Order: sequence, then structure tokens, then C-alpha cells
Amino acid sequence: MNKTLDVIVSIEKEFIEKLNFPEQEVLLTPEEINHRQYEAQRAMKLGNYFQDKVKIIFEDSEGMKMVETTIWGVTDKRLLLKRGLMIPLHRIHDIVI
Repeated sequence: MNKTLDVIVSIEKEFIEKLNFPEQEVLLTPEEINHRQYEAQRAMKLGNYFQDKVKIIFEDSEGMKMVETTIWGVTDKRLLLKRGLMIPLHRIHDIVI
């Protein structure tokens, strides 16, 4: 995670649909981006097979947020959560399994 001095606000997943996500990528290197994609796929498998929850640390237009939830799907641009909720991949700093 790049912004170690920022405060991370824990939220419930139901609030995700009300957040505003800028278009800018939050990670700095291709290696970090590839690692995020790998962790997203891994977390999705845990969610689909075992209903395991993970911590997703992301950044919206107001700052750093964290949600603990199950990842049901991953596209090249989004994490898919229950009830049609989505988080843009380019705004995710880390996925803690």
C-alpha cells in the first residue's frame, strides 16, 4: 500500500455503491498491478469455494477505505461482490487474505 500515513476507514459493503471512484490508478508499478490481479483471483477462489471473506483496501475520492467481504468475481476492471456491488480494480491498494 502506497499511502502508509493515511487513515483507513472501515465501511460496510452496502455503502460501496454510494462512493465515487476517480479514474486514476492507485498503484505505481506494473509489478504491483500484476500482484493485485493475482491476489484478486486468489481471493475470488476462496470466496467461491469456501465463502471466505477478505479485507479489500481501496481509495475513493475521499480517501482510504477498507471493507471485509467475499469476492464473487473478477474482471479485467472490477471486483464483483454480492448484490451486484463492484469496486474498480484500479482503485484497490491491497487485498488481505
